[in-house]
Amino acid sequence: MSFNNLDQLYRSVIMDHYKSPRNHGTLDDPESVTVSMNNPSCGDKIHVSLKIEDGKIAAVKYEGSGCAISQSSASMMTEAIKGLSVEQAHELIYDFSELVQGREHEDDLDLGDAEALQGVAQYPARIKCATLPWKALEKGLREAIEEQKEKP
Repeated sequence: MSFNNLDQLYRSVIMDHYKSPRNHGTLDDPESVTVSMNNPSCGDKIHVSLKIEDGKIAAVKYEGSGCAISQSSASMMTEAIKGLSVEQAHELIYDFSELVQGREHEDDLDLGDAEALQGVAQYPARIKCATLPWKALEKGLREAIEEQKEKP
């Protein structure tokens, strides 16, 4: 597949997630954690809700507003992490960050459709857009683990 065809495929995947978001909404579960973050430089906002059961991500949803990159990244992220262990999710967050910054990353982790965002590395101002939901997820994982430790 030529570079132009691959680039077009990636754009199609990004726009598909933007126009038809997966896992959009909030979790109404009292045991879920919701984290809100924003990117003040461009106005992107994201709210990630997640629930951890037995060390795995049992449910995850997001809401937000902003550019196609941030919102499609959130949609892709929720699909990629559902059912993963907290440790696997942290590995995926790290690998995604490396991918969109154009650095070496583990090839054996499945980033799913999020691999379509690898071209963001060519646009440094867009890296924050792509990583915003993943940073919210990382913060949410920390908060969820802390809450579980505090329960009797």
